[in-house]
Amino acid sequence: MTLAIDHLVVAAASLAQGVAWCEATLGVTPQSGGTHVLFGTHNRLLKIATPAFPQAYLEIIAVDPAAPPQRRVRWFGLDEPALQQRLAATPCLIHAVARTETLGTLRRALLAAGLDPGDAVQASRDTPQGRLAWQILVRADGRLLCGGALPTLIQWEGMHPAAQMPDSGLALRALTLNGVPATARELLRLRNVQVQSGLGPALCATLATPLGDVILESP
Repeated sequence: MTLAIDHLVVAAASLAQGVAWCEATLGVTPQSGGTHVLFGTHNRLLKIATPAFPQAYLEIIAVDPAAPPQRRVRWFGLDEPALQQRLAATPCLIHAVARTETLGTLRRALLAAGLDPGDAVQASRDTPQGRLAWQILVRADGRLLCGGALPTLIQWEGMHPAAQMPDSGLALRALTLNGVPATARELLRLRNVQVQSGLGPALCATLATPLGDVILESP
């Protein structure tokens, strides 16, 4: 089963902080995104697609201060105190999401390999171009596996968000995931991604930007 990288996740303490970081680090301003009512977050987006990584985009995500009290833990480990303490200083790359058309099959395979990616959650948000809808695997505790190196799996239903995104001036040149067990590497076979089981940052992404090539690494 071959998957493709769907998007990279950069977490920030606030969207204002994330936008300032993006402008200073990548030399571009992210476009408006939306809110995720189910998880109490909101985002800004940037297209980073290339022939090697078609439809890929960068998501800057933060806790939405206007969201009502949450009934469940937020995704991507955003409720973890250690991460929030780190984000108080600066936004950082924390995760990658991979898209598939066989979400249920891959979930069962990961469970059989001893990795619990969580249950499939139905989510959506409205955009000027129409509603975006998807299923995504999210653990009940919100925790990311393998230090964030094991991608979260998503299955889009209909329109993909990158189809409506303008060129941003960014391009994803390379991505390395470090700390993924051999069993998961064989299951996922991520296209054009270097997947390793050794030491080092869980994620390392190289982006072509107006400021030159920029390397983003997870903490």
